[in-house]
Amino acid sequence: MDILKTLVVGCGNMGTSHARAYHKLEGFEIVGLVSRGAKSRERLSQELNGIPTFSDYDQALEQTKPDVVSINTYPDTHFNYVKKALQGDAHVFVEKPLALTVKEAQSLVELAQKQKKKMVVGYILRVHPTWTQFVQMAQTLGKPLVMRMNLNQQSAGEQWYTHKQLMQSMSPIVDCGVHYVDIMCSMTRSNPISVSAIGARLSDEVDTQMYNYGQLQVRFEDGSVGWYEAGWGPMMSENAFFIKDVIGPKGCVSISDADKGASEDIEGHTKTGSLKLHHSTLDEDGHFAKKDEIVNTANEPDHDQLCLLEQEYLLDAIANNRDLTNHLNDAVNSLKIVLAADESVKTGKTVLLR
Repeated sequence: MDILKTLVVGCGNMGTSHARAYHKLEGFEIVGLVSRGAKSRERLSQELNGIPTFSDYDQALEQTKPDVVSINTYPDTHFNYVKKALQGDAHVFVEKPLALTVKEAQSLVELAQKQKKKMVVGYILRVHPTWTQFVQMAQTLGKPLVMRMNLNQQSAGEQWYTHKQLMQSMSPIVDCGVHYVDIMCSMTRSNPISVSAIGARLSDEVDTQMYNYGQLQVRFEDGSVGWYEAGWGPMMSENAFFIKDVIGPKGCVSISDADKGASEDIEGHTKTGSLKLHHSTLDEDGHFAKKDEIVNTANEPDHDQLCLLEQEYLLDAIANNRDLTNHLNDAVNSLKIVLAADESVKTGKTVLLR
C-alpha cells in the first residue's frame, strides 16, 4: 500500500497525540497541520520537523489533497469537516462525537459507504487492552447486564476553560457519555430502547441553557440497563469520580481505580488499577464456590500510546478493507443515547428510541 498523505486538523491535546502517532507509523505521512490558533500549529510543526501549516481548512484540503483527514476539533465543526473530507475522496478519523445530531451522523455513515472510504470515530476505550478485556469479561456474566459508570472531572484553570468552551455546544453527559454508552453497546450487542436523565447547572459561568452535571439511565432490548454520570468544574467531588462496574446473573466485573491523582488529569480518564471478577456461584452450603479473581493491569498504554493504537486500527482498516459497519452503528447508537439524555434533561420526560 502507498504511504497515506495525512492532513491533521486541530492541534490541541488530541490533535497533538494523533499527529505524533501518524509521525511514528510508516503507513502515514503528515502533509499539513490545520488550526485556528497559530501558536498551537507552529509548536506542533516544530516538534515534527517542520510540517506545513494552515489556518484555513478548505485551503489545506485543496493544496495537500490528502488520502486521510484526521479531525480533532471542537464537536460543532465535525459534520462539515468530515463531509468535505469524504467528498474530497479521503478516509477519515474523527474524534467523538461524529456529529451533533443523529441525522447528521447517519448521513456521514451513508456518505462514507457511498464513497467507499473508511471512517473511524475516536472511541479510545475500544483500543485500550484493559477496557477490551473488561467488555469481554462482562459478556461472560449472562443477561441482562446492569452497567454502572461515571467520570466526574474536578477542573480548574485551563481545564475549566476548555470545559466551558465545550459546553457552548454540548453537556458533559453528551461529550464524555458517548465513550461509556459505546462500551455499554459493545457489552450488550443490543439496541437501546429508552433513556431518562437529570441535570444541574452548578456555576454562573455556565450558559443558562446548559448544565455541567448530568446523569442518564438507558434500557436495552435484551433487558440490560445502565447508568452514567458526568460533571465538569471546580465544584466537582474527588471522592467518587471513577466507577466502572458491571453486574450480571453470573457475577460482576469491576475496574479498580488506579492511584492516578486528580480527576482533571487526562491520563486518569483511561488508566486502571486492576480488573476484579466476582462469581455468583454458591456451593451446597450456600457459600461462594469461587474466590474473586484479580487481573493486574499495571502495564497499560499511556494516552499517546492509545492514540497510536487508534491510528494502527485505521491503517489496518484501510490496508485490509475491514468492515467497519458495527463500529459506525455503535457510534450512531451511542450518540442517539446521549442526545436522548440531553432531551430528557430539558423536558423532564423519558425519551423512547423506538
